[in-house]
Amino acid sequence: MQNATTHSVGHSVNLYLVNAFTRENSGGNPAGVVLYPPDLNVTQKIAIARQVGFSETAFVYTGDDTDFKVEFFTPEGEVDFCGHATVAVFSTLVSLHLLKPGQYSQKTKAGILSVAVSPHDVVMEQTLPITRPGPDAESVALALGIHPEAIVGTGLPIAVVSTGLPDIIVPVQPGQLDSLQPDDEAIANLSRQFDAIGFHVFELSRQAPVTAHCRNFAPLYGISEESATGSASGALGCYLVNHVLPDGTHFLFEQGRAMGSSSLIQVTIDTQARTISRVSVGGQAIMIGTKTVGL
Repeated sequence: MQNATTHSVGHSVNLYLVNAFTRENSGGNPAGVVLYPPDLNVTQKIAIARQVGFSETAFVYTGDDTDFKVEFFTPEGEVDFCGHATVAVFSTLVSLHLLKPGQYSQKTKAGILSVAVSPHDVVMEQTLPITRPGPDAESVALALGIHPEAIVGTGLPIAVVSTGLPDIIVPVQPGQLDSLQPDDEAIANLSRQFDAIGFHVFELSRQAPVTAHCRNFAPLYGISEESATGSASGALGCYLVNHVLPDGTHFLFEQGRAMGSSSLIQVTIDTQARTISRVSVGGQAIMIGTKTVGL
């Protein structure tokens, strides 16, 4: 592994803009990547994330007991983990020839996680699922601008699932996903009440190879909607194994269609004796530019 020089000049920081979870080089969810930054405090990192304007910006350091330490910031503050920004980080390191394909470890606030890098994609391990009950269907339906039957009619529960970050997993009947009219304030209030990042809403797909179509809303963290959410995809994979597809191992999720940025996220769930033993989420990424922001 080669080291890179600090990407800062005077009172500014240079960063890479990367689309993660792309679909044949289009779509995806953009993230900012700052490699080996100068000494920055939390306020400066939030200010940089705000200037970048994406849902997440990652700050990458050489790790002490791991290959890398990675911190994730939204325009509102730090979060423990971010899936699409992780894909963006390792894709950037490979594309800049700072990293060879192989297995690496990253230290995050969600724990030490392994990342497998190939020339084609990045696959990251997530933490094992923690599940708890979610809000009632009436409250969630009101926040999404749909009739409660669109949720209840699936026969599936609303649950809070975390594989690094807690999300409220919401099932809706096929054909309902594009008709949501999300109320940011109501979603933020329920997210706060249930100690979650936001809503991850899905409908099961009628057409293989896609398993489900998804939308993600995290207004509590300044994200009205985003087009690819890696952490929530790991959580959804665990949810589907527990409630829909007990023998499922490989899932393909499409997200971002309503935003005109259709993205693909691959999820692998390993089980032993009906217990989930490993969660992996992967996808492709492409660099879309660079940016210099002042401190």
